[in-house]
Amino acid sequence: MDYNYIALVMFGGMVILLLTGQRVFAVIGFVAALAALALWGTGGSAIPFTSTIKLMNWYPMLTLPMFVWMGYVMSETRMADDLYRMFHVWFGPIPGGLAIGTILLMVLISAMNGLSVAGLAIGATIALPEMLKRGYDKVLITGVIQGGSSLGILIPPSVVLVLYAMIARQPVGQLWLAGVFPGLLMAGVFILYIIIRCLANPGLAPPLDAEERNVPWSEKLRLLSAGILPVGIFVAMMGPFIYGWASLVEASVIGATIATLVAVLRGRMTKRVFESCAVQTLGVSAMFMWIILAALAFGAVFDGLGAVKALEQVFLQDLGLSPWTILILMQLSFLVMGMFLDDTAMLVIVAPLYVPLVAKLDLGMSPQDALIWYGVLYTITCQIAYITPPFGYNLFLMRAMAPDHVTLADIYRSIGPIVILMILTLIIVMAFPEIALWLPHQIYGS
Repeated sequence: MDYNYIALVMFGGMVILLLTGQRVFAVIGFVAALAALALWGTGGSAIPFTSTIKLMNWYPMLTLPMFVWMGYVMSETRMADDLYRMFHVWFGPIPGGLAIGTILLMVLISAMNGLSVAGLAIGATIALPEMLKRGYDKVLITGVIQGGSSLGILIPPSVVLVLYAMIARQPVGQLWLAGVFPGLLMAGVFILYIIIRCLANPGLAPPLDAEERNVPWSEKLRLLSAGILPVGIFVAMMGPFIYGWASLVEASVIGATIATLVAVLRGRMTKRVFESCAVQTLGVSAMFMWIILAALAFGAVFDGLGAVKALEQVFLQDLGLSPWTILILMQLSFLVMGMFLDDTAMLVIVAPLYVPLVAKLDLGMSPQDALIWYGVLYTITCQIAYITPPFGYNLFLMRAMAPDHVTLADIYRSIGPIVILMILTLIIVMAFPEIALWLPHQIYGS
C-alpha cells in the first residue's frame, strides 16, 4: 500500500476512535504504536521509546506543574474572591461595571494560571452569582465569563503554548511574549463590546444601588492590594526571565513559591487545601505529559511515512494555492474541528502536518517568526473551540456550575457575539502579525 494511503488510514482511524469518547492520549498513542509495529515490526518500538526520552530531556516541561500549581493555589485559597471584591467596588457603580471587572479579573487570573478551566470555575462560582443577584442579563454575562476564561490559554503563562512549543520545537518564552498583546487586544474587544451593549440597553447591566456605591476611599485603596498580588507575582516571575537573570523553569518556580508563601502568610494553606492542590496538579500534569508523548510518537510515524512532504506537494505544487490561502484554510479547518474536538486533540492531529508546512510558506517573515505567529493563531482558534457547539468544553462546564435557571439554551445563545469577537481578533492578528511578533522581537532581538 502507498504510504500516503497508510497516513490517511492512520488519520481516519484516529478520528473515528476519538469520536467514540476514548481518552485523547490513549487513542493517539494506540494508533501511533500500532502503525509503527505494522510498518517496521519490532523495530517500530524505538519510536515511542525515542519520544519518551525526548520528552524527559525537554527541560522547559518542568514549568507545566509550576503554573498549574499556581492556578490551583489561587483558586483553592480564595485569592480570586479578594480580586473580585476589588473589581466589584471599583467598577460596580458604572453600567456593565461588574462584567468589565470580570474580564479584568480573568486577565489577572490568566497571568497566574495558564488554563481556561480555572478561570471559568472562578467566574462561574464567584462573578456569575453576584451579577445575577444585581439584575444583570444572564445571556450577556454567561457569554462574557466564557470568553474571558478562554484568555487563560493565550496570556502567559499559557499551558497550551507550552504544548505547541514542544511539538513545533519553538522557544516557550517567545511564544508567551507573542501571546501578550493579542490576549490584551481580545480582552479590550470584550470590554468595548460590554460598554456598547450597556450604553444601548442599560437594563442589561444596571449599576449598583446607592448603598453599595458608598464605599469609603480607605476601603477602596485597601482592596487595591488584592490586585497588586497577581501583578506582583507576574512581574517577579517574568522579569528575571526576560532580562536573562533566571531560566524559564527557575522563573516558574519563583511564581509558584511566591503564590504559596502568600497563601501560607494569609493562613489559607491548610492541610486540606495543600492536598487538593497537589493531587489536582499531579493529575493535570500527568495528563498533559501523556498527550505530548502520544503526539511525539504519532508525529514521528507521520514523518517517517513522508506525509508532510506529500501535503506540501499537494498545496504548494499540485493545487498552486497562495501562502495566505493555505493559511486561511488551515484556520478554517481548526474552527471546524473545534466544534467536535478539544485543543489538545486538534494540536496532535494537525501539528505534524501543519507546522512543517507553515515553515515553508512564503509569508514575508522568517520560518521561526512564522511558527511563533502561527502558535498564537492556533491558540486563538482553540479559544473559539472551547465555546463552540455542539461539543464546546466550556459550554458544559458552565452549565454544570451555573444556577439551574441558567439553561443550556441560554449558554448556547450567549456565545454567538463572543465567537464573532474572537474571530474578529483572529483576523486582526492575521492581518497584522506584528501584534504578536513585536514584543518577542523587542526582548529577544535586543
